[in-house]
Amino acid sequence: MADITIYTDGSALGNPGPGGYGVVLLSGPHRKELSQGFRLTTNNRMELMAVCVALEALRFRGSNVTLYSDSKYVVEAVNQRWIFGWERTGFKGKKNPDLWMRFLNIYRQHNVKFVWVKGHASTVENNRCDELAVAAANSANLLEDTGYEG
Repeated sequence: MADITIYTDGSALGNPGPGGYGVVLLSGPHRKELSQGFRLTTNNRMELMAVCVALEALRFRGSNVTLYSDSKYVVEAVNQRWIFGWERTGFKGKKNPDLWMRFLNIYRQHNVKFVWVKGHASTVENNRCDELAVAAANSANLLEDTGYEG
């Protein structure tokens, strides 16, 4: 099974406000881009949503994934293992428990290494994800972020 590289980004126009996520999945010669916009959400929700959608798009369980994100919120929660403490306490006092539970469900099905990249820098694919996220947030086809309680 080929290694998979994923880039993700989320954006909210206003925080809260309309938002979107962008994903680029790369595996060998294959490339797939995903994006979606939401009427009312937050930047952190879109960053985490992008990761969930990206991992859910993988076709084979047990995939080896390197996931690049400019979200310290997401990357540090996993790399510092904070999320597992949050899970033990039922995410008490934490924002976005719906997305964190969704994330953990799919994260545990793969071998994922998170790498933080500086946003709006020279990382071509991260910049592409940002373009996708902003375009999705500005589109006329916005969904309701049913987990967001503004």
